[in-house]
Amino acid sequence: MEVERTALPGIGLRHEFVTAKGQHAAVVSHVSGRRDVVLYDSADPDTATATLSLTGDEANGVAELLGTARIVERLADLQRQVTGLKTVQVPIIAGSPYDGRTLGDTQTRTRAGASIVAVIRAGQILASPRPDFTFEPGDLAVVVGTAEGTTAVTDIFTNG
Repeated sequence: MEVERTALPGIGLRHEFVTAKGQHAAVVSHVSGRRDVVLYDSADPDTATATLSLTGDEANGVAELLGTARIVERLADLQRQVTGLKTVQVPIIAGSPYDGRTLGDTQTRTRAGASIVAVIRAGQILASPRPDFTFEPGDLAVVVGTAEGTTAVTDIFTNG
């Protein structure tokens, strides 16, 4: 998708694009942090048919929702590209041996030969968690490795 970027002096930036279905839209990023999602009339690209105004926090929330699917999609693409590589999401449940413990405590790379590349918490993706990252119930650990390695990580989180 091509995005045309236009500076709007005193306002901010407009990123304009056309979807695969021919829908014309733009995101206007105001200097205040507000974001407007603008939909244009298909017959008249200069006429806005709808505008959705978002605060900075709302815009970040929508971006995270859209980004979550994108990261999972990219991991799936990577899995298809690399023979023998598998991606799984391992839930951290209350009472798990690692509930409340750090990523470093798991020693997953050493013990299983697989890596935890992200954690999904409350709909947010925490990419490349550090060894001091602490797991909570409800987290999903995104694990990349061989079938045996990802199975071993699942066992680590279940049985210790």
